[in-house]
Amino acid sequence: MPKGYLVANIRVKDKEKFASFSGMAGPVIKAHGGKVLARGPGAERHEGNVEGVVMMIEFDSIDAARTFYLSDEYQQAKSVRDECSETDLMIIEGAD
Repeated sequence: MPKGYLVANIRVKDKEKFASFSGMAGPVIKAHGGKVLARGPGAERHEGNVEGVVMMIEFDSIDAARTFYLSDEYQQAKSVRDECSETDLMIIEGAD
């Protein structure tokens, strides 16, 4: 079964509040079997002009990624993230 991936680009507006979001989201990611593959503002951007923190999280399947994202626990963390950042987020199934 192909893996599932959550990919986000986050433009942080309030670093202190974003740290609170990160503290909330980390345990939820682990509880849903997620593995952070990449994280940070240092992405080499060769095309486009979107800046921010890039994050890539791997899950056992696309359904597991969806379950994580839709979970009450993550939605609570997301409400904090929404207050302190603008986010582009997508979930995609991995290629075999």
